[in-house]
Amino acid sequence: MKFLVITNHSYMLWQFRREVIAELQKRGEVVLSMPFVGHEDDFAAMGCKCMQTDVDRRGINPVTDFKLYQTYKELLKSEQPDMVITYSIKPNIYAGYACRKMGIPYCVNVQGLGTAFQKEPIAAAVTLMYRVALKKAKTVFFENKGNAAEFVRRGIVPAEQETVLSGAGVNLDVYRQQPYPPEEDGIHFLFLGRIMREKGVDELFEAAKGLKKKYGEKVVFDLVGFFEDEYKETVERLAADGVVKFHGFQSDPKPFYGGSHCVVLPSYHEGMSNVLLEAAATGRAVITTDIHGCKEAVDDGESGFLCKKKDSADLENCLERFIHLDTAARERMGLQGRRKMEAEFDKKTVVNETIAAMMGDPVSV
Repeated sequence: MKFLVITNHSYMLWQFRREVIAELQKRGEVVLSMPFVGHEDDFAAMGCKCMQTDVDRRGINPVTDFKLYQTYKELLKSEQPDMVITYSIKPNIYAGYACRKMGIPYCVNVQGLGTAFQKEPIAAAVTLMYRVALKKAKTVFFENKGNAAEFVRRGIVPAEQETVLSGAGVNLDVYRQQPYPPEEDGIHFLFLGRIMREKGVDELFEAAKGLKKKYGEKVVFDLVGFFEDEYKETVERLAADGVVKFHGFQSDPKPFYGGSHCVVLPSYHEGMSNVLLEAAATGRAVITTDIHGCKEAVDDGESGFLCKKKDSADLENCLERFIHLDTAARERMGLQGRRKMEAEFDKKTVVNETIAAMMGDPVSV
């Protein structure tokens, strides 16, 4: 068979889906259509045919989006794939619709609802576009049951067309359990990700200021990632005031997971947070919001704590609860998280379930 995988980000495809790509290669040729923003050479070294395709990930421009649809149509005509797999909203909609019109089997991955579903009239428009584009999809993958239920509620796809996975899963061989670190220089809370409003950083910063004032050097807030421009001044000021330690973007997060005692993600919405899966696999407790895409990764009170969304006081309370645990209890939370990842989020199981739904194969165990 010939598979065409269409996405909006080569780096993210490599980070979280390369195991799926490798399994597809066992069944035939794999062609990748994506913007080249990292790891395209690694995919080429695997034997994939890589095609540079520009995608405006955030803009809403009818002219640009129509050109993207035309690009996908030409791509399908030239490559003539036996099956298409899409990731992210624009490939899902425009490549999905092109596949529907051309009668090519296709599978769609919804990796979260994102900002498009948060406000009207954009949400209504996206709902309609998804409803049209996904009508003939072989299956639509979701990373949590809440997102899948929302698509049913909106009449986008029926439940029998859906496949719910445990996110992208986590590679337990890559993210190994690391020894619990010493606490002599304080309890380290780690935020790892894009520093933007929808990741809950406003609430995190408020909580951090309150706890630093109360506990001083006994708590440390580490930030790893890159910030949206609007947060540049805020992050620099908080770092100068000693509220946070900013480490910038890091290509390898594992040392930062290993050096932390707890990972914090007070996000507003997620498909399934890979940060939480990686942190728990490392053997670290997590504190996150009680929303779909985050809460599935945590056993509340066992492997971490869940807080209310957009509630800095509740977040601060959860952080303080963790501080008040003894060292053995903090370490035990992390170990429980590792066991949860082994039982529910093993990448190998997720990949098997993905391929089975695409191909109609029985799931191998």
